[in-house]
Amino acid sequence: MNNATVSKNKILFSRNGELVRITPCHENAIRFEAFPDCKEFDEDFTLMPQSADAVIEEKDHCVFMTVGSLKVQLERNGKLTFYKDGNVILEEKPELAFFDGYRHYERNNGSWSARITFKSKENEHFYGLGHEASNKFDLKGCSFDMRHVNAKCTIPFVYSSLGYGFIWNNPAVGNVELSDNRTRWSVDATKKMDFVVIAGNPKQVSETLADLTGHAPVMPHWATGFWQSRLRYETQEDLLEVARRYKDEGIPLSVIIADYFHWTEQGDYKFDPKYWPDVKAMTDELHSMGTKLVVSVWPTINENSENYWYMRDNNMLIRTTKGSNKVFDFYGPQAEIDATNPETREFVFSKLKENYLDNGVDGVWFDEAEPEIHPEHFGNLIYHVGRGDEYGLIYPYYYSKMAYDGFTEMGETPVILTRAAYLGSQKFGSLVWSGDIYSDFESLSEQVKAGLNMSVCGIPWWNTDIGGFWGGDTQSEMFRELIVRWFQYGVFSPVMRVHGNRYRHGEKKRDVKEPSGDPNEIWSFGEENFPILKELVLLRERLRPYIEKQMETASDKGYPIMRPMFFEYPDDEICYTLGEQYMFGDDILFAPIVNRGQTEKQVYLPEGEWVLTKSGETYTKGWHTVTAQINEFVAFVKKGADVLSCFKSV
Repeated sequence: MNNATVSKNKILFSRNGELVRITPCHENAIRFEAFPDCKEFDEDFTLMPQSADAVIEEKDHCVFMTVGSLKVQLERNGKLTFYKDGNVILEEKPELAFFDGYRHYERNNGSWSARITFKSKENEHFYGLGHEASNKFDLKGCSFDMRHVNAKCTIPFVYSSLGYGFIWNNPAVGNVELSDNRTRWSVDATKKMDFVVIAGNPKQVSETLADLTGHAPVMPHWATGFWQSRLRYETQEDLLEVARRYKDEGIPLSVIIADYFHWTEQGDYKFDPKYWPDVKAMTDELHSMGTKLVVSVWPTINENSENYWYMRDNNMLIRTTKGSNKVFDFYGPQAEIDATNPETREFVFSKLKENYLDNGVDGVWFDEAEPEIHPEHFGNLIYHVGRGDEYGLIYPYYYSKMAYDGFTEMGETPVILTRAAYLGSQKFGSLVWSGDIYSDFESLSEQVKAGLNMSVCGIPWWNTDIGGFWGGDTQSEMFRELIVRWFQYGVFSPVMRVHGNRYRHGEKKRDVKEPSGDPNEIWSFGEENFPILKELVLLRERLRPYIEKQMETASDKGYPIMRPMFFEYPDDEICYTLGEQYMFGDDILFAPIVNRGQTEKQVYLPEGEWVLTKSGETYTKGWHTVTAQINEFVAFVKKGADVLSCFKSV
């Protein structure tokens, strides 16, 4: 091909309106970049390419690159085809007649909109893309916006049942179609197209994905137990009374959270002394009871904050292309800090350390981490790293990096509860949660599937608000049933954390800006439920050594804690259809009850012998109907596994 240049481990291909670069970036992984300005430049975003050997050859008006079991073919007209072990796994689809029109670009105010289209395969299934309450496990046939909003976090990665992973290495706002007639990735504003194809089974792809985007640290012991939160503890004494009761009840409490508006003003990063008069005494008492304190931090700031004018004048706030920098309204117009600016990160963390950490606070909860803006006009934002529509997905990556850099300088491993993430956020200790979700059984079902899709995206630390965030009435029969079923799910989640804005019965008691909802502790949901929930917390405590072993594996190999069934059993086709059961680590199979009034569960067991934890009976491969009354759950353990001893009934 006279328009292709081949050098060691690189293919350069030029045609009208495009320059293409193809390189190996890991064993069994190939990176494709295309530059519509027809000029090479290096920008990895959050990707960390690895060196690998490639074999390159030219034949029949095509050029080929082979890296391990993966081969890409580039034709003279620009068409791409990827092969795994000789079989086609990904083939570009033309947009025009005569097999023409591969990859499309349009100029967009100094950047380009861009898209690439692949042929759809009837027997292919997709998983990943972060979390969204779509109630879909297999994403084939779906279309998704690539953006972050409350309760939706986009990680632009999918795993295909054909045995490959696909990283869309571009933080721009866009869309992905995994439809029956095509697979298409598109963005609104970018300077290049960039993606990576990884050949392998789920475990092999997870290991490569971790190498390319970063390995999570080992979760510290304090974070693996039970977390208590509600909207919101209004005073220091409110919070301490809850922690003391857990201690008196003999219920281990690993973490308690002080939610938002504990502060003096949005952007001040410190407790309001009117309601929290002695933070150090509070943390000392919590620590004496074996409980850590995590505080909520928002990226919002307004002119009443003591930090606003300094940050504004030093360009530490997100700017806009038009109008005011106030992009979110919550108790007045709010600007947002620009976490992509290293000076912002250094300044804000210095305030977190001075006002929180130096007073014994143990961790931070980065709420609104998308960041939340209204209206959602990403093209109106200007970050330190570039335009909002070009870099709209990357903000939570740098937001978590802010805390990670500060905590590691202090010699500590951070756990950063955050409402959004991006490729690589896991290496900063990001514990992603699914946002302000609704409190009903449909939402519980959605979250199980959402968590499994997040799990294959390289983010092993994930959780939900147990019980859902809004719409829950602790006095209703429906919610009291829901909270038990959600607690059961929480036991078998990477982190077990109860939170929510419970319907408030009666008037607010204090003159506070944001009054609390009703109590949300495990004794708040009826006398019948309290012993059930207490035993679930105690079960979680017994499971901690097992969970911490799985956390070590997550750090070392990139394997998630919550694993879709196909992750462990990739050759079993049924496992690609199971969105309401999963492996929790190596040895536990959990099948949550997600419907109101449900007391039976159809469970599929793959190859092997499995012990039902509630009875000790042994089951073998196939479909089984298992009963589960409200005080029971459905879990199996591989026969002979040590973790079986954690379950009292066996």
